[in-house]
Amino acid sequence: MANKTPKNWLFIFVAGFIGVMLVTLFAQNKTCTTCPIVQMIKGIKSCSVAEKPADQNEPLKNKLTAEQYYVTQMKGTEAPFTGKYHNFHGEGKYVCVVCGSELFSSETKFDSGTGWPSFSVPISKDNVDEKTDKSLLMTRTEVTCHKCGAHLGHVFNDGPQPTGLRYCINSASLNFIGNEPNFTQAQSNP
Repeated sequence: MANKTPKNWLFIFVAGFIGVMLVTLFAQNKTCTTCPIVQMIKGIKSCSVAEKPADQNEPLKNKLTAEQYYVTQMKGTEAPFTGKYHNFHGEGKYVCVVCGSELFSSETKFDSGTGWPSFSVPISKDNVDEKTDKSLLMTRTEVTCHKCGAHLGHVFNDGPQPTGLRYCINSASLNFIGNEPNFTQAQSNP
């Protein structure tokens, strides 16, 4: 029996650790009334989306693809190296997929090697909002569209000079508008 005691304590420790992680990951919004375990089972990533009546989300669900909706409204992240703009080199501007607000210019886009489109600065600081994001057991700075609140990605302090910033943005949160007069959105989908 002496051999079973350490294994029991290890099991209790691991189970408790997993429980604390789940509560931390899914209960960040203190005003949320949805149980974190129910959120996990239903696949709800954000209390703010879960608490909106379904009819308010229907127009966006019809306008956006499932991935665009997940990224912009549920603060999701697309897989690296899969987004349509991570290796795209057209000249023009990147706009919010939800509201069309101008966000980034191709002139400030650079290859960060991370698998997501990266920019050194937004078109205007007034067009994006930055706020602390403590999800996934780390502290980051979330970037959202100022006009509609759509989640865009995160900003980090490891970008090129002169700004030293890397706006790591999901392709799913962007549309591209080229500088050429006959450029169409379909051409930007490689």
